[in-house]
Amino acid sequence: MDASRRQARERALEILYEAEIKHEPLQVVIDALGAAPDNFCLTLLEGTEARRDASDQLIEKTAEHWPLDRIGTVDRLILELAIAEMLSSDRPSNAVIINEAVELAKRFSTEQSGGFINGILAAVANGIDS
Repeated sequence: MDASRRQARERALEILYEAEIKHEPLQVVIDALGAAPDNFCLTLLEGTEARRDASDQLIEKTAEHWPLDRIGTVDRLILELAIAEMLSSDRPSNAVIINEAVELAKRFSTEQSGGFINGILAAVANGIDS
């Protein structure tokens, strides 16, 4: 996978997390950054924000017995980021998106998060593609 795209996904997750923990609108956090994110990162952020409701509905539908508020913040943000990318028109394959999300989970979340993220996103991808 393109290292710059992986870095952009990591940066997008970091910015989403910062907005979440500060309870700030995403644009406020972006505007306060010392260096503006690259275009791909901004595209991911805008897509995640625009598709948050649709992503959250897909997560709740797919993650049986796991209400959204029971999913860890980092895991939920990774899922929202990945699902938003899956729902975009100009995107890589779902396999690439899922792999990148699992890698984010392995790096930024718990040991079990990779499997959880993989399972949710595979089911969502299957539903989107059918």
